[in-house]
Amino acid sequence: MFLRKQIIFITLLVLTFNLYAQPVKIGLLKYGGGGDWYANPTSLPNLIKFCNKNINTNINPEPVTVEVGSNELFNVPFVHMTGHGNVHFSDTDVKNLRLYLESGGFLHIDDNYGMDKYVRREMKKVFPELDFVELPDSHPIYHQVYDFEKGLPKVHVHDGKPAQGFGLIYKGRLICFYTYECDLGDGWEDPEVHHDSKTTRLKALKMGANIISYVFQ
Repeated sequence: MFLRKQIIFITLLVLTFNLYAQPVKIGLLKYGGGGDWYANPTSLPNLIKFCNKNINTNINPEPVTVEVGSNELFNVPFVHMTGHGNVHFSDTDVKNLRLYLESGGFLHIDDNYGMDKYVRREMKKVFPELDFVELPDSHPIYHQVYDFEKGLPKVHVHDGKPAQGFGLIYKGRLICFYTYECDLGDGWEDPEVHHDSKTTRLKALKMGANIISYVFQ
């Protein structure tokens, strides 16, 4: 197991260092439970396009879909998860996702509305010893290429609560960033999907670029 973790870590490290040298793929997480993991189909392609243009990344324009329990997960250093409803991780999923995150991978979860109780339940299965903690406005993820002095921006109203950014921190490293009551993914979508203003879409894309920059710094 130790050797496998070392090999996985080296693989993810190579992918990270090559982000600015040759195209790197990022992933969309496919999970069980009936939730619409496939929501916001234009989000990641638009975020990738924005990052490649504005922060000089070299990410493959087409994200790949990876299942939680698949070895393919280890081919992407960054994976995005979204949806509106139920999430269920099998025992295999739990072990695989934990190994991925322990070995240098990064998970961004964006609650598209209605995921919160399921996300918290399933991630507790992955890391029973960890709790989500709210990241302070001073956290580096909010101050990469773009400064967000008040922390996570609010994109959609949802329940009218303030946007919150939570993290799972493992051995001093942020391994999972969970954006709640925010809906960054909707802000990344094509403008005609949600009819968000240019200002709203831009702040969502800038925050997304900060996440990418943080992961690959």
